[in-house]
Amino acid sequence: MPTRKILTLLISLTMFFQINTASANDYSDTMALVDQSTILFKSFGEDPNMTWFRDNIQYAKAVFIVPQMLKAGFFLGGSGGSGVLVSRNMKTNVWSYPVFYTMGSVSFGLQIGGEASQVVLLVMTDKGMDSLLTTSFKLGADASVAAGPVGNGAKAATADILAFARSQGAFAGLSIEGAVIKPRDKWNAAYYKQPVSPADILIRNLITNHHADKLRQAVAEQSRLKTTTVKY
Repeated sequence: MPTRKILTLLISLTMFFQINTASANDYSDTMALVDQSTILFKSFGEDPNMTWFRDNIQYAKAVFIVPQMLKAGFFLGGSGGSGVLVSRNMKTNVWSYPVFYTMGSVSFGLQIGGEASQVVLLVMTDKGMDSLLTTSFKLGADASVAAGPVGNGAKAATADILAFARSQGAFAGLSIEGAVIKPRDKWNAAYYKQPVSPADILIRNLITNHHADKLRQAVAEQSRLKTTTVKY
């Protein structure tokens, strides 16, 4: 891969890790991320390889969508991306408005190259959901994570969070164990025009922005599908 392209990926990755100190309160950026997440979620739901995903999202407590997860390596490697999370009220079956998060990790070793992936996480347990309400948590340490089943008749992995990753149109085993997930407080404040915590949005349902209604509708429609799949 050309050196210039590798450097571009590394610079982008560095920006993700410095997100809390960057001027990330651009309202247009938050709107774009919600729109991209809506498109990505719909494409996952329509993919013929995602039978298990479609059949079992009705049991998910939350969905985390990362339209672009950049992975770069040049001796020091890592991955990073921004995404939105919506959660389900298990009593009313109504999905929340989105919360903005970053997800990133760093690894060491002799490596070179880079790629961009699309990632969707299904939060399947109360432990996984509780982790997302903290200021920061690590996948695999604070909540277990496993690759989501792909295809017909796939056996469910037993984990708090199931990860589905797609690179260049094909589903791949992107390793996100050890990745740190943190709220993007500045983006949440920008999108909702006031300081707000993840719990205010996901649990208390105190905040709205109707720009995200298409995303909420897409997730609600997919999660209402009735199937004969054995519950997760």
